[in-house]
Amino acid sequence: MVLKELIRLFERDIERLKAEINAYSKEENLWKVEHNITNSAGNLCLHLVGNMSNFVGKEIGGFDYTRDREFEFAGKNVPKAELIAMVEKLQNVVTASLEGLDESMLDKDYPLEVLGGKMSYNFFLIHLFGHFSYHLGQINYHRRLLDK
Repeated sequence: MVLKELIRLFERDIERLKAEINAYSKEENLWKVEHNITNSAGNLCLHLVGNMSNFVGKEIGGFDYTRDREFEFAGKNVPKAELIAMVEKLQNVVTASLEGLDESMLDKDYPLEVLGGKMSYNFFLIHLFGHFSYHLGQINYHRRLLDK
């Protein structure tokens, strides 16, 4: 039962990510940094796509993906339409990956030691949801502060 709720929550927030990126009135503002805001919305979007594509799509769903974490934070000026396409693809990959995961796996160890030790799929998926929501909130504030 928990898996269905996680799928719904990830689908909801991936849709919100798409809406946030779409809501920028000026495409160049996606890449704006100012004062103590060091990560642009574009980079945070790339990071969320990379993180989820790797840890859910590749490791759980078996989708082919090569992560470029450095580009997630250093890349610039990816067109808004391309970011939206990445997010739409992410939604399909995350949903398919989690729908393909047997609920009995949730208490088993996730195959990678990402946070410094072994953890269950359940623990790591909840962690990933919190991580996603955190950065989604940053993007929302970034847009409201810097999309002028």
